[in-house]
Amino acid sequence: MTETIDISNLPQGHPVSIYFEEKALIQKLAEELQQTDPETEAQKFYNIFNQLSGIERRFERKENQLFPFLEKRGWNGPSQGMWSFHDNLREQFRLLRKKIEAREFEEVQRDSQYLISGIYRLLLVEQNVLFPNALNMLTEEDWQQVRKGEEEIGWMLAETPAAFPKEQEEYVHPSQDHIKRELSFSLEDRHHYDEGYMTVEQVNLLLKTMPLDLTYVDENDKVIFYNRGEERVFPRSAGIIGREVKFCHPPKSVGTVLRILEEFRKGTKNESSFWINYKGRLIYIRYFAVRDKEKKYRGVIEMSQDITDIKNIEGEKRLLDWN
Repeated sequence: MTETIDISNLPQGHPVSIYFEEKALIQKLAEELQQTDPETEAQKFYNIFNQLSGIERRFERKENQLFPFLEKRGWNGPSQGMWSFHDNLREQFRLLRKKIEAREFEEVQRDSQYLISGIYRLLLVEQNVLFPNALNMLTEEDWQQVRKGEEEIGWMLAETPAAFPKEQEEYVHPSQDHIKRELSFSLEDRHHYDEGYMTVEQVNLLLKTMPLDLTYVDENDKVIFYNRGEERVFPRSAGIIGREVKFCHPPKSVGTVLRILEEFRKGTKNESSFWINYKGRLIYIRYFAVRDKEKKYRGVIEMSQDITDIKNIEGEKRLLDWN
């Protein structure tokens, strides 16, 4: 593969520079896989295959970081065409893994060649089309924002790449990054959350639509919030807001609730789960300690969900059945 862009001028840690570092690793692993017999060197073959499957991180970075910035510049092609290519390779990895585990060696040998061929085709399109256009379209500030988001997703590389820009010595988590971004919607009446912006109405709609019962008890053991879903598992009314949580449970379960709160407050536990049969349905009840960035206890979230239908799921469903 002849490189059509000169990456020598790109600083270390630049997203495109990292993609080319990964490309070298991908080619090395692909060659090793081709030179390894899946039957006589089964474990070695499987280990290399697992390393190569780390290409999923590369797909995720492109889909969730690079493509959105290209869309803002008016180029939607990668989000449509290349994403489909990613999904095809994902399916090949999934099917090949099944055949490796089933020890279907002849098919493994054949299908691994198809997989590697597909990966090489993708690398060629990236090198000749995707990255040259991306470098022409995106600004320095765009690339810095791309890199920040990549920190959450990760890379195929064994070590974290160099900081970008170079003078950025300490990584700033995106949830703390309040730089004004170029967005396709107005920020009027919206609040900034860990990632993203929503109005109070949108937050209420989100919480109302979620198929979960959520109740938030603060650090003083007072109920301060519950969501109003269409179909609640357990009844709730506005009268519980401000009420001590120990008065919101039947006497026989108060002791358990208070112990959970005590352990959460002490920091010895962070989660507790129960499941019960209720009106002919299987209900999953979970408690999560809420802590701020200094790890200080800020309360507990109670989450209840009807998992009756979820528990009965088997196999796969990949097609829409709205007929």
